[in-house]
Amino acid sequence: ATNRMSVATTSVTGSSGSAFTSLSARNHRSASCSVFSPAKNRSRVKNSSRFAQAEGVRAPLSGVSSSKNRDARGIMLRHGHRYGNQPRSSMEPNDFELDESDSGDRVGLLPPRPGGEGGRPDQVDWRATGFAFVFPAIGGLLFGWDIGTTSGALTSIMDPNTSGVDWGALDSFQQGMVVSTSLAGALLASAAAAVKVGDELGSKKELQLAALFYGAGAVVQGIAPSLGVLVAGRFTYGLGIGFAMHAAPMYIAETSPPSVRGLLISLKEGFIVGGIMLGYLGSYLIFGQDEGWRSLLSTSAAASVVLMLGMSRLPDSPRWLMQRGRPASEARAALEQVRGKKANRDSMDAEMMRMESSDHRVGGVNELFRRENLRPLYIGISVVLFQQITGQPSVLYYAEQVFINAGYDPADGAGVAVILGFFKLLMTGVAVAFVDTVGRRPLLLGGVGVMTLSVLTLGFCSETMASGDLAGTSFTARASVAAIFAYVGAYQVSFGPIAWLLVGEIFPQRVRSAAVGTATLTNFFSNFLVSLYLPTLNEKFGTAGTYYVFSIMSVIALSSIYLTVPETKGKTLEEIEESLK
Repeated sequence: ATNRMSVATTSVTGSSGSAFTSLSARNHRSASCSVFSPAKNRSRVKNSSRFAQAEGVRAPLSGVSSSKNRDARGIMLRHGHRYGNQPRSSMEPNDFELDESDSGDRVGLLPPRPGGEGGRPDQVDWRATGFAFVFPAIGGLLFGWDIGTTSGALTSIMDPNTSGVDWGALDSFQQGMVVSTSLAGALLASAAAAVKVGDELGSKKELQLAALFYGAGAVVQGIAPSLGVLVAGRFTYGLGIGFAMHAAPMYIAETSPPSVRGLLISLKEGFIVGGIMLGYLGSYLIFGQDEGWRSLLSTSAAASVVLMLGMSRLPDSPRWLMQRGRPASEARAALEQVRGKKANRDSMDAEMMRMESSDHRVGGVNELFRRENLRPLYIGISVVLFQQITGQPSVLYYAEQVFINAGYDPADGAGVAVILGFFKLLMTGVAVAFVDTVGRRPLLLGGVGVMTLSVLTLGFCSETMASGDLAGTSFTARASVAAIFAYVGAYQVSFGPIAWLLVGEIFPQRVRSAAVGTATLTNFFSNFLVSLYLPTLNEKFGTAGTYYVFSIMSVIALSSIYLTVPETKGKTLEEIEESLK
């Protein structure tokens, strides 16, 4: 935006009869007449004339307009890069002078061209932007649905009154298989996406592949005649999870306007939480139904069809098109489609220029360890790792017992999950509202700080209740409930959405697919390890000791974030990449 100057003329009736504008951005700040040096003025007038001829308007005369003429109707000048019309000129780079300090609060002489140039550069066409967001986000919703329905489906299968099958009496190992095979599929898909699939297909086609696995897995689970087929369906559905969680943040990050990128990627986390809540609701609705688990596990097939059809209406990511060597015109058409007609065309011009000048080569997993990629790699991997090892699975695992100690009805364990689920959704909304204004770093630092205090409180309360001090038990139990809400709320405004936001935007384009795949794989694998060893950790250190271990991890996470994570709000992906070099 700083490499353009808007120059135009018009005829008006008045004492002067005509007016003209030929100002540099630096000199036009003065309300009084100013005079250019002859050499510079000749260069500017020459180039201004060339521009005016190209735009189909009368070439300006040499000289400057007066304050009076500038105030006349129809003679208003805009040159700023923040708010408005900046017609493309043919000037050479050294023929103008523009400062970042220019406020750009004037209106252009020329009427705006179609496409929103007359508005602010950060103007968002919500119809087009929302369309490009909602379908990738459905991939996250289907992930959340799996989390929310697994427990209810397993209960229905194991209940002889509702299972409708003769293999429903599952032992602990078989239960573990039903629960964990979707995670195994997600791990495999994440690895495949990191190594090759992501770069070859692009995020659009990868999301369509995820929809195919989602749909196939849902159907197979719904018609499963045996445990083996059910497990196969769970694994297939997990492949959809892995591909969707790799591709969705990339597609949203690469197509969203920079001013709302944080909001949209964070809102995807809201879709995951919403999917969990819908899963809880579905589990409630099929409770007591004969073979209710079949309808519960197969319902998501409808949403997978919506995901497939929706992505077929969207273009490939413009950055992926450029990286694959496709014509710039094709990438421009894709960018215009996902940004919409109301988006500022000059902002898109500048974004296309940055895309065209960026490195278009494709780098694999082996390039992640090159020196220039180490910092973004550490940031991306560390935030998804800390997301899992700072206590989130443990806090939710023990939440029901904490509520029971505080007097909650033990017969209604599902109620605890619903209460926390609604609270998670509410706090995700807080993150969505503030991530593009407050910024990523403050939310992360503040959220993880509250998480640290919360797990310390939970450890202290658990230790107090284990000591048998009856006098303080009631107060301690209520404090534990408050600490759980504080932890869950802080997690949902920090690690919950922002870890995936940073994963989507922090990596260079050349290695983004491989890096996001590696981060997704790290997330799922660390989740698996924490879930696997949590009972062992609790047995060795006790509940209080387990919380204290997680508090130590939280302190390490807080230090890492403070020292390494940059602020990325409002920046294009290319600007983020440049700042990390």
